[in-house]
Amino acid sequence: MKIVLSRKGFDSSSGGVPSPIFPDGKILSLPIPDRSSGIAYDEIAGNCWATVGELVQQLAGISQTHRAHLDPDLAAQSFPRAEQWRPIFGQVDSAESHLKNQMIGPGDVFLFFGLFRPVEKLGSGWRYIRGSKSIHAIFGWLQIADRVAVSNWPTTDAWAQYHPHFTGARNPNNVLYVANDRLKLHRKIGIDLAGAGAFDSLSERQKLTAPDSSRPGLWLLPDWFHPDNRASVLSYHRDLSRWQRCQGGVRLSSVSRGQEFVLDCEDYPESVEWMSSILRCASE
Repeated sequence: MKIVLSRKGFDSSSGGVPSPIFPDGKILSLPIPDRSSGIAYDEIAGNCWATVGELVQQLAGISQTHRAHLDPDLAAQSFPRAEQWRPIFGQVDSAESHLKNQMIGPGDVFLFFGLFRPVEKLGSGWRYIRGSKSIHAIFGWLQIADRVAVSNWPTTDAWAQYHPHFTGARNPNNVLYVANDRLKLHRKIGIDLAGAGAFDSLSERQKLTAPDSSRPGLWLLPDWFHPDNRASVLSYHRDLSRWQRCQGGVRLSSVSRGQEFVLDCEDYPESVEWMSSILRCASE
């Protein structure tokens, strides 16, 4: 099994601002803009606080009718569904080439992370809390059941054709990852969850950014993440100067480029329990 830390949602380069952390700790990852998509922001459901259309307009100044790249698509309630719908995620170009080179496939797990910042209510809308900082945090997961190129997608499976990757190039490097019905980890890991989903709220276990850091990309991870005496390393992070042991774990200066960071659980057996502890937040 491999874990893929996958960067998705709004940030400084896509959307221009972080996704919101609400006063009660709820989070909502905002999908990035995509003019070629057939889905508008005002068609995507939000949560008990606001719709996605309201949030992109109030926080980023983006029209509610602008098209959105709803990907990863993890929650059934986000958008009207055809029968047989399943959670799905698409990747393309160099990021997909990296996943292919890392032999990502059935059984492997995406942990989706993004940039988040606390917000507060101002009148009828939302704004970022002054002086609050942005952090990287895990907002969702998907365990792979199938990996299928868009060009090979069965015409009988029309339920997926709303997905924005169907508007892109139909080549072998434009790929869809379809979720397992249920999460299937090591038999000793007692966890009962859907094969994909989004976290409703933010817990400490989901946070990647070091608590004392003003830079979201400086992470605090468990000490076993350090690649010393391991057969592999978190992909894109072979430069040992990025890793620094410290009290409470190891600091990683994560790369600003690259979307998919792969960790091989065979070389890091501790990673399965670490991932499981994060996923348990979805049912607590």
